[in-house]
Parts: sequence; structure tokens; C-alpha cells
Amino acid sequence: MDSFNPIIIGDVEPFSIVDFPNKIATVVFMQGCPWRCPFCYNFSLQKIGAKPETEWTFETLKCFLQKRKKMLDAVVFSGGEPLVQEGLEQAIDEVKNLGFEVGLHTGGFNPIMLERIVKKVDWIGLDIKAPFLAEKYKIATGCFDNIENIITSLETLLASGTNFECRTTCDPRILNINDIYEIAMTLKKIGVREYYLQKYRPVESDTTTTDEMCESIISDKNLLDFLKNNFKVFEVRK
Repeated sequence: MDSFNPIIIGDVEPFSIVDFPNKIATVVFMQGCPWRCPFCYNFSLQKIGAKPETEWTFETLKCFLQKRKKMLDAVVFSGGEPLVQEGLEQAIDEVKNLGFEVGLHTGGFNPIMLERIVKKVDWIGLDIKAPFLAEKYKIATGCFDNIENIITSLETLLASGTNFECRTTCDPRILNINDIYEIAMTLKKIGVREYYLQKYRPVESDTTTTDEMCESIISDKNLLDFLKNNFKVFEVRK
């Protein structure tokens, strides 16, 4: 990418109150993701190197942000997977120079890139897809089984002092209650203090999962009590 457009943007959500805690943010959905999670809601962003069906470029984004400095608090880089684009660091620097806080949504795919930018970011949401076992992560992501990358990303976040949360989308087709216990115990042992469960809402291709099935994990009282007792902050997001 050139100096004017260091990142490929797949789409932009101009105003959001749910993607950066307690901030009004613009969400930048970056093009490209190496994973193929069966519960992905942003299928069009998966293809790396694809030309997005949008008129948003980094230059038009900056013009938009310049005009809304008094209305917005932050910019969140989401995806796709932001850590696959080499220009992410430059984009973060330029957004910070405009006076905005910066958030990041990531699955922890690339800990080397995360190490480069972690202290430039004000808040990070880290998606934990499955228990930390290669075979389970491969099912949850459709292809990825390098658990060491996820562990290293978590350790980088903990060492950085940057505010972050971990969260898991509870797709009942690939996760069960015991899986959530496993995830939670690993996160607790590592030192994570903030954890969220997110309700799965069937993607377009899923015509069999019922709402009762979607509620099955996030409504289990014993599990919820366990999570409340083991994390400083825990919530269910529906």
C-alpha cells in the first residue's frame, strides 16, 4: 500500500457505541482474514488482497474523522483480521495524530505485529475461539491450529499494560459448556481479568440452529456463577 492508503478497508461503521467500551467510535473493517470461522458475520472481508466493494479509502476515512473530531472519541480497527495488514501500524499512528483513541479487535493471529503496535493502542478486544487445543482451534477457525500464537498474544497483552478484554462467541455447533470451562480456567491461570460470552446468532448459511440452542451455553447458571466468581469483570452479551 502507498503512504496515502496504508491499509485496505473493507467497510466502515461511522458511529458505534458497542465496539469500544464507553466510547463513541468509528469502526474500520479491514479487508482480509486467514481464518474461516463457521460463525463469521463478515464473510465478505475474509479474502486477503480482494478489492473491497466500498468507496472507503484511508484518505476518505481521515477526511471523515477530521470533520467529526467533536463527535467521536475513538477509531476501532476490526476485520477481518487487522493483524494481517502491514500498514496497520502506520494507520494507527496517523489516527492517533488526529487526536483519537484507538481500539483493536483481533483473534491474536500475528503476535509479532501485535507486539509492534500494542502500546500504541488504548484498548483491545481479543477473540478466544475455542479451548487452547490445536484440534479444537482448527475446528473453530476452519484452518488454524497454532495455539502458541494465541498464548503469545495473550502474554503480550498482559505484559503491555494496555486495557483489554477476552471474549468468546458461543456457537453451539462447535462449542459446549465444558469447552467454556476449559477456556475460562486457562484464561484465569494466565491472569486475564475481564471475560465475556457472546451469544451466537445464526449466520445466513446456518438454517438449523435454533434460538434455544444459541441460549444453551450462555444461560447455564452453574457456568455463569463460575465465571462471575473467577473474573473481575464478566458479562454475557446478547
